Amino acid sequence: MKREDSIISAESAKRKVTASEVFSDPVHFFAFGFGSGLSPFAPGTAGTLAAVVLELPMRQLPMTVRIGILVAVCIAGVWLCGESARRLGAHDHPGIVWDEFAGYFLTMLVAPAGLVWSVAGFALFRVFDILKPWPIRDLDHSIPGGLGIMVDDIVAGVFAAIGLLLLAGLVPVMGA
Repeated sequence: MKREDSIISAESAKRKVTASEVFSDPVHFFAFGFGSGLSPFAPGTAGTLAAVVLELPMRQLPMTVRIGILVAVCIAGVWLCGESARRLGAHDHPGIVWDEFAGYFLTMLVAPAGLVWSVAGFALFRVFDILKPWPIRDLDHSIPGGLGIMVDDIVAGVFAAIGLLLLAGLVPVMGA
């Protein structure tokens, strides 16, 4: 990416998106996590909180259905996030949080039952999504379009899931 392109992209990412834009356009509505990405403070965290609300009742579903939902969220997310970014003129506008839904849903596939594990999954996913340790940061910067927006959160979800599995093995009393 040329320096001029990155400056334009950075400026576009700062562009304020209005609630009327999000709620009047189905692409933005879903990409902005049903409006949660409009949060003026930490939209990724707000999007993940919205994902928590959706994921809790999903816990009652069979694992095959939960996996199917995750796959559908990921496939739809590549297009939704890419199209929303294209319309906004920004690679990964901070308000696009559908990728947080995918990453959190993936994290929670391995979580033991209990609210403590939902909180632990939330915290671990946010840490990996925010800090973006290798290879997450490289993926975030090297893959264009909707796939690039989605893949770093999916990998952050894998890292967070591994963290949950380690916690579950080391601290079994937390699931009680």
